Amino acid sequence: MDALRRAAVLLVLAVTACSSIDSTTPAPSNGPDNRPLKNGGELRVALSAEPDLLDPTLARTLVGRTIFNAICEKLYDVNEKLAIVPQLAAAPPEISGDGKTVTIKLRQGLKFADGTTMDAAAVKTSLDRHRTLKGSARTSELSSVDGVDVVDQATVAIRLKAPFAPLAAVLADRAGMIMSPAALTAQGDKFATNPVCIGPFKFSSRVAQDRIEVVKDPNYYDAAKVHLDKVTYKIIADSSTRFNNLRSGDVEVLDTVAATDVDALKADANLRLLTSASLGYQGITVNIANQNGVGQAPGTLAAPYAGPLAADVKIRQAFELSLDRDAINTVVFRGQFSPACGPISPDSELSSDAAQACPKHDVAAAKSLLSQAGVSIPVKVGMVIGTDAQARRLGEAIQAQVREAGFDVELQPTEFSASLDQTDKGKFQLFQIGWSGRVDPDGNIANFLKTKGSQNISGYSNPDVDSLIDQARATTDTSRRRDLYGQVITKARADGSIIYLYRAKNLLGVSAKIGGVKLFGDGILRFGEAGFAVGS
Repeated sequence: MDALRRAAVLLVLAVTACSSIDSTTPAPSNGPDNRPLKNGGELRVALSAEPDLLDPTLARTLVGRTIFNAICEKLYDVNEKLAIVPQLAAAPPEISGDGKTVTIKLRQGLKFADGTTMDAAAVKTSLDRHRTLKGSARTSELSSVDGVDVVDQATVAIRLKAPFAPLAAVLADRAGMIMSPAALTAQGDKFATNPVCIGPFKFSSRVAQDRIEVVKDPNYYDAAKVHLDKVTYKIIADSSTRFNNLRSGDVEVLDTVAATDVDALKADANLRLLTSASLGYQGITVNIANQNGVGQAPGTLAAPYAGPLAADVKIRQAFELSLDRDAINTVVFRGQFSPACGPISPDSELSSDAAQACPKHDVAAAKSLLSQAGVSIPVKVGMVIGTDAQARRLGEAIQAQVREAGFDVELQPTEFSASLDQTDKGKFQLFQIGWSGRVDPDGNIANFLKTKGSQNISGYSNPDVDSLIDQARATTDTSRRRDLYGQVITKARADGSIIYLYRAKNLLGVSAKIGGVKLFGDGILRFGEAGFAVGS
């Protein structure tokens, strides 16, 4: 059996060392939660930010992925061990000998929330839309796809331009979400206002900046396992307010517990803390050449977004050397997280020494680089950050650290969805943003570093990096991919379009009344089998 076929059968494109959850027991512990759950009730969830468009083709946010997990299933999913498993697909993909044709068998008899039937034609419609719709955030993820063919009602064949090792992992995220063709036809470019897919719940309503409601879908193929009648996602950006809502019982689940609240949550017998290691990272994206908008050809920046950091790599390197990652973790996050200098989790089988190499905090070296660059001190630059208390603390820590080397950072707090729109258009100099992570490292790299990548808001372009990413995509040889990704990260780090800062943990607060909530390393909250414990 060749390497590509072996990879398809095993579907082990995952970070095997990541944990699932610390506990699902009534109080914090490492044991499983075996309490019986009752049917019915409304689960209220405090989300840390407003999701962007509820359209799988256009969406980008982690909080949006949590909503989609309830209403839009995918061809594949990941399990608690982060192994890729079939979801709407009936089996692992079958890959041809040359690696350029991938055949996927589909589950039969499944219905969308509007009652129409999912079949191969529906899958083709969604995949083609992900690939070709103007503004699609999935274009880069599916750039290796040449076409999608309907083989029969229950089978699709994906034709590839070249072998593409990460395909199963890509189809285990938004690029693998299948939408109702009837709803797409009826709603056109308004699909996000009433998304229709397959899931344990179906979309009910949305009030911007306030809440999103989903209700149990009787058409769901596994509806018997769904306990809850309704899930309401409440948008509460401030971390302290979210925590107070959990303690008071106004919500039962708290997304993204602030590191400063972890000890207090653990001490409350009415609450549980669920954690998982993250596949993602947090960092600072530098606008180097995003003059024309994300996904477009790089251009020369104009005022007010041009500046020394965009113009000179030495200045970007100086900025990174002025950052003390260990101090950020200690001061801002109370040691809960870990410093990071690249996009690949150290637990990944595709990690390497090159991928994890990290420049040391060195103010003297930073000052020397600024002197070599001949730039006037202080170097003034604006940084878009979030609006909550944790984002402010992080911004102030960065501001204070880089000041010592000769930088003057102006913090620009911006609501999250608005910040995405702003930075997509290239209207920024620095943007403190992270990524929740994917089981295959390609998902942490290609969209952000490939020329015209769908999330390459930096405007970064390096033909050598593009070539290395393509080579890594075309082989399933683990040692070869490991080496190639090490080269990618070494070259990209030297160019400084993204300055990686730290790797967070996924931290979730849950009322002891609730069981069945799942939190894996991908950071997505899963409520398909959640419910209120009997007797609660």
